[in-house]
Amino acid sequence: MIRRVAVVALAVSVMSAQAPAPRPKFDAFDVATIKPVESEAKRGRFITMRGNNRFVGQDYTLKLLIAAAYSLNPKTISGGPDWMDQQHYDIAAVTPGEVRPNHDEQMSMLRSLLTERFKLSFHRESKEFSIYALEVIKGGPKLKASADAPDAPAAVLSTVYPGRIVLPARNATMGDFTSMMQRAMLDRPVVDRTGLTGRYDFDLEWAPDETQFGGEIPAAPADTPLPPLFVAIQEQLGLRLEATRGPVQGLIVDKAERPTAD
Repeated sequence: MIRRVAVVALAVSVMSAQAPAPRPKFDAFDVATIKPVESEAKRGRFITMRGNNRFVGQDYTLKLLIAAAYSLNPKTISGGPDWMDQQHYDIAAVTPGEVRPNHDEQMSMLRSLLTERFKLSFHRESKEFSIYALEVIKGGPKLKASADAPDAPAAVLSTVYPGRIVLPARNATMGDFTSMMQRAMLDRPVVDRTGLTGRYDFDLEWAPDETQFGGEIPAAPADTPLPPLFVAIQEQLGLRLEATRGPVQGLIVDKAERPTAD
């Protein structure tokens, strides 16, 4: 009996030693530098993590930062000073601890940055906009249920190649997918009307045109074998985007100030 107790105690000790460190509270960056820049198309615009704790945002206006932080289409953001949609910024920040924050945690810290450094304040108001409604087509969805745990982070990221865009989604809800499409890809808000409540893994590939990503990505050549986005969504996912009008919660900026550098 003594030997068994010793073995159990040793096993508990090993498990404790291997237990992952608790995740930090990602409610604010440890430090952040905001630098006004001249916008250049060749530099590219992106928000990314470099390593576990370096957050980088390149060539963003305040309006586009708000759209990213609150997962909105820029057309639903109004009010504020004129420079909000004119002055571009680079952001370099350090996140707490050594654990890489997921997308939601990054956006939480970005929201704090907008409040503290840009002195952003706003209110919300429902307005009618031209929208795209995401719906299931008659034959049903072509989506694979994700094998990941429901609380595992979702990943919906697009990669731009010459003449094509690839979007792999993992453990993603339809809300994750529509959020990505409306804040970065399409020229109007996207509303989920699929009624699908699961988490899915899928891959979407299409030929871009000048209406996507704010016209900053070159259109695919006319002889490309890839379908355009709306056709790809139907053929590859069993979904469709329907152009219509509908109410969306808009964000009205009440106050914003130019930030100090650090």
